[in-house]
Amino acid sequence: MTEKQAFQVRDPGFRERVRASFATQRAMTLVGAEIVVVEPGLVEIELPFSDGITQQHGFVHGGIVAMVADSAAGYAANTLTDADASVLTVEYKINFVAPAEGERLVARGEVVKSGRTLLITRAEVFGLRDGKMTPCAVMQQTIMAMAGKKEGGPRHSQ
Repeated sequence: MTEKQAFQVRDPGFRERVRASFATQRAMTLVGAEIVVVEPGLVEIELPFSDGITQQHGFVHGGIVAMVADSAAGYAANTLTDADASVLTVEYKINFVAPAEGERLVARGEVVKSGRTLLITRAEVFGLRDGKMTPCAVMQQTIMAMAGKKEGGPRHSQ
C-alpha cells in the first residue's frame, strides 16, 4: 500500500456517516460483509467465507472480490467528502493475483489522491487463513464526489 498520508477531513462526522451508508448497502448485507475500519482515507471491509459466494473451483467468485474492493475503496473516498456529498464509482481496474480463499477476505481501500470532485483510490484484497494474509486482488479506482447529492434513489420492488 501507499505510505500513510494525512488527509483533510471535511466532515467531522464522517465515521458515523460512512457506517450508516454501509448499513444501507443491501449487496454487502447479501454477501455478509462487515465494515471494520473507518479512518480518514482508509476503510477495511471483512467478508467471511461461505459456500454461497464461491465459483466452480471453490474460491470466492471474482465478482464478489471486486464488489468488496469497490466498496472498501469507495468508502475510503467517502471519508474525505463533505457531509452533504455522496460518491459513485466512475471506473476501476482490478487484477486478480491469487485465488480468493481463506476463512475470510479483507478488503483494504485507501485514497491515493483526493480532489474536490474526483478521488483516486486503491484497494487490496487479502485471503486470511490461520492468521496469514495472502494478497488475492489489487484494484485502482476513480470515484466521483457528488456535492449536495444525498444517497438513495429508486428502489425496485420484487
